[in-house]
Amino acid sequence: MERSKEFARWPASASNLLVHGPFRSLSLLMEIEKPPLRSKVFALLTATEMATTTAAAAATKLQLIKSDRHLFSASDDSAVIKQIVATHSPDGRDVDTRPLMHIIEDILRRATPTVVVTPQAQLELVEEKLNRAEVIGMLEALAYTIHRISCEITCKCSGGVDSHTTTFAVFNSLSHYTWDAKVVLALAAFAVSYGEFWLTTQLHTVNPLAKSVALLKQSPDILEHAEALKPRFDALNNLTKAMLDVAKCIIQFKELPSEYISPDTPDMASAMAHIPTAVYWTIRSVVACSSQIVGLIGLGHENISSATEVWELASLAHKVGNIYGHLTKQLELCYRHIGEKKHIETYLMLVKLFESVHFDNLKILRALIHSKDDLPLVEGSTKRRVSVDVLRRKIVVLLISDLDIIREELLTLIQIYKDTNRMKEEERQYEIVWLPMTDRHVPWSAAKEEIFNRLASTMPWYSLYHPSLMEPAVVKYIREVWRFDKKPILVVLDGQGKVVCPNALHMMWIWGRLAFPFTSNREEALWRDETWRLELLVDEIDPAVLTWASEGRHVCLYGGENIGWIRRFTAAMRRVSQEARVPVEMVYVGKSNPRDRVKKATAVIAEEKLSGYWKDPVMVWFFWVRLESMWHSKMQLGRTIDNDPIMKEVVTMLSFDGNDEGWALLSRGSLEMVEADGGKMADCLGQFDKWKSDVEVEGLVPALRRALEPLRTVEHCTRLILPSDSVEIKEQVVCAECGRPMDKFVLYRCCND
Repeated sequence: MERSKEFARWPASASNLLVHGPFRSLSLLMEIEKPPLRSKVFALLTATEMATTTAAAAATKLQLIKSDRHLFSASDDSAVIKQIVATHSPDGRDVDTRPLMHIIEDILRRATPTVVVTPQAQLELVEEKLNRAEVIGMLEALAYTIHRISCEITCKCSGGVDSHTTTFAVFNSLSHYTWDAKVVLALAAFAVSYGEFWLTTQLHTVNPLAKSVALLKQSPDILEHAEALKPRFDALNNLTKAMLDVAKCIIQFKELPSEYISPDTPDMASAMAHIPTAVYWTIRSVVACSSQIVGLIGLGHENISSATEVWELASLAHKVGNIYGHLTKQLELCYRHIGEKKHIETYLMLVKLFESVHFDNLKILRALIHSKDDLPLVEGSTKRRVSVDVLRRKIVVLLISDLDIIREELLTLIQIYKDTNRMKEEERQYEIVWLPMTDRHVPWSAAKEEIFNRLASTMPWYSLYHPSLMEPAVVKYIREVWRFDKKPILVVLDGQGKVVCPNALHMMWIWGRLAFPFTSNREEALWRDETWRLELLVDEIDPAVLTWASEGRHVCLYGGENIGWIRRFTAAMRRVSQEARVPVEMVYVGKSNPRDRVKKATAVIAEEKLSGYWKDPVMVWFFWVRLESMWHSKMQLGRTIDNDPIMKEVVTMLSFDGNDEGWALLSRGSLEMVEADGGKMADCLGQFDKWKSDVEVEGLVPALRRALEPLRTVEHCTRLILPSDSVEIKEQVVCAECGRPMDKFVLYRCCND
């Protein structure tokens, strides 16, 4: 009000000066005769000019934000990207963008006001990554370009140029660089200005030089008003993080190995089509962030803390974040493609390795057992990690199984290993190595980790340190070439890494430590010395049975789960034994799948004292596993029931196991043996009076065999249950009793009733 009154008292020359505009004509100012009045007019004109300039700057910025927001929401990406692609003219210059990204990330991390950084640790980390002569040379060559881009962005943002035009200018300046270099150089230019701004802001209260620079730039006291400005800087931080994510993703595409993926690969081609869009919006975001920083200079925080700018940054962060999400999906597809190529390469390398002759087994073992880990194995007794070198030139038995290995299998194998371990050191030249097979499509869990650790802790031999060390190509080889499905297998490698037995597990189950050195030749030799006898069936499972056999006594093994048949059969056998005055030792051996009904049958047999039985379920399990192993072993050697009498007897026993009632086998020592299914055996024993006289002449076993002959009819039903993962099973299996082809069915059976 006072100034208005004073202005009214001024002469016409002074009033005309204000009307015509401040500083419009120096001569008009000089027309004022009185020096005091001239000084007052000059001061008022200066203040007016400053207010006008500030208002104009604010209006320009508001208009820029409005136009930029309109462009952001309405622009057609495809048209814009066509313009950008037209500027792309790389001249072959190569920029190692990874070191630059380390510096950029370090600057942006330290500049972020909400992040606490340990200076010494971060400084050492950056210096370690950049301490190379070629990197320093590259930075020297790029310093001018980064400075020029930084100045160009700052200048255009200060001059009110819209974001797209500024972004387009940056692309023109970087036309000769690759896409990854463009985005990293633009980020480097932003990091310079952003870092300088925050360096001045953070130090202006403690460093005189920073304080003077802050006064000239009129930077607001941001740290003092951090709470009011927090939404803006949170949005700025979110956008810079999204920019860094996209830039690093683009670098990862650049670093993909060309020998495994080419630009015309569908997944790669799709990604490359989106790279220009990603680069454009990242550099566009650089411009937006730079504009926000420039806007802080010379303005109080009360003029810039608005929701409009926060919305602008958040919208860009959302856009760039979506781009990053799409690129990461494409990058994952590319990595999958590369992984498949590498797996095929490794797989073919394995095939070639096993076809070649080697001086020792280390090359084979390193290919099978993760070669990137120097200590991939854990020694069984000490539980210390060791290298594969400890297996050099030894026979290596690879135990391959999943985590569902049966407890009985593991305990039995441990016992055989310990028995063999008691051999003289010069005789035991082999080691077992456990290779755990897991499904990588199923997420690894704490429960699986616990199971793995528990299994590994119980094994006295070497085991892989962790299932993740199994290369997918090795898993593929094991499944396809060695035919591992679910049941454990023991693949034997000799001292040169050659496979000498595709699966020695059956050999171990049948002969234990006598199967050493677990080669197919040894398997052949062992079968040549074998005959179908009680000792082969029972082996060391029940020492009492072996004693009875050696004494020439009559032994009856029987199985099944039908308690009615068991009562009928045992009563008939006791009657025959008494009337023929031939002592018979009866032992119940259950079924191959000892379910609840078998346990109930065993309990009844024990309570009613029907016969002997095996109290330990492991003994029952091992009896049937050995029978199955005999079948596997014979099949592995190419034997059939037509050319191998033992094979015929084994198939007969396995078919008995599928009988609803039961079966029985009667033996005298190792010389005589007869077996039949439960129905025929019970019927025949029930008709003992008809063939009783033959017992005195021929003996019980021959007489029983002769009595069973009329009961063997063409019309019969036999079931042969074989493991579903028995890859050796032929399309046609012949009945061991009548020799006719058996029908093939699919049976799903649970271990519980």
